[in-house]
Amino acid sequence: MGRPGPKLAVLVLSDDERQVLQGWVRASSTPQGQALRSRIVLACAEVDLDGLPRSASAVARELGITTETVSKWRARFLRHRLDGLGDAPRPGRARTVSDEQVADVLKATLESKPKNATHWSTRSMAAKTGLSQSTVSRIWRAFGLQPHRAETFKLSTDPFFIDKVHDVVGLYLDPPERALVVCVGEKSQIQALDRSQPVLPMVPGTPERASHDYLRAGTTTLFAALDAATGKVIGSFHRRHRAAEFRKFLSKLDREIPAGLDVHLICDNYVTHKTETIRRWLLAHPRFQLHFTPTGSSWLNLVERWFAELTNKKLRRGVHRSVPALERDIRNWITTWNDDPRPYVWTKTADQILESLAAYCRRITDSGH
Repeated sequence: MGRPGPKLAVLVLSDDERQVLQGWVRASSTPQGQALRSRIVLACAEVDLDGLPRSASAVARELGITTETVSKWRARFLRHRLDGLGDAPRPGRARTVSDEQVADVLKATLESKPKNATHWSTRSMAAKTGLSQSTVSRIWRAFGLQPHRAETFKLSTDPFFIDKVHDVVGLYLDPPERALVVCVGEKSQIQALDRSQPVLPMVPGTPERASHDYLRAGTTTLFAALDAATGKVIGSFHRRHRAAEFRKFLSKLDREIPAGLDVHLICDNYVTHKTETIRRWLLAHPRFQLHFTPTGSSWLNLVERWFAELTNKKLRRGVHRSVPALERDIRNWITTWNDDPRPYVWTKTADQILESLAAYCRRITDSGH
């Protein structure tokens, strides 16, 4: 048994200190380093279920930082209180940009936009603040700001989001006995594309080259079912994407999956999966059970990962002069895949996924958005 660690000194905040720290966390103009230190102190001031001070490791796990960082700023706050959360002076040339100027750049970057653009550039920000372009660039790098970049996100609004996450992830991590967990999806509007000019092959020193424009020969829809345990795929092509085609695909699965196994199908909330035609088919085939991913959460369906594999390795740079040629090429790729299938291993539990989403929402709330 290891020796117990040293007893933590109690960190108690006054009302004024707590108010100041919370203000630093919420303000979008607060430097990120100072906001993180404020979160550390606020977390260290909490107690666990036993009424004891929270350990540095528990705070580090919550904030995604190292235990040493937590211990450093906890100790500094105990010695110097709020004054201890500032950056210590460093040797070197005297600063030519004040803290106020840095704060002005951060505030303008985070809280405003230029009149003639959707985002700031180093030149436009330099013109606004009177600083040099390189100074603005250094400030942005120091605080991890990249106004030229934008990412997308989508939080599900499904009222049964939590229940569906537990249902789907539970099938991945603890599948029922004598049953198959099959991820079903449709990749619609796959285009048969031919380059307008011949593709030039790769040669030493020059990559493969292709014309940027296409000749379009039509589209098809791939219905695919991925066995979560083995990675094998059953595919079927249809020119339309309706409940009738989905029912035909279910009938194909019924023929190809051994009769003694129950089948748990994971699929999205597309309307064709919930029509009266499909309900009647399911009643006539009770071994099939549908499990729906939450609205706007197709990332929970492993077949989407397989579709990405298909796109990257076959479709993105493929050349097809007709829809039958496209379908034949994909069928051959599926056959090759099934010769040596590779299942995707799901690792996160439902609770870990929900906690990660909750932490993301807390960060958005704390940042004032």
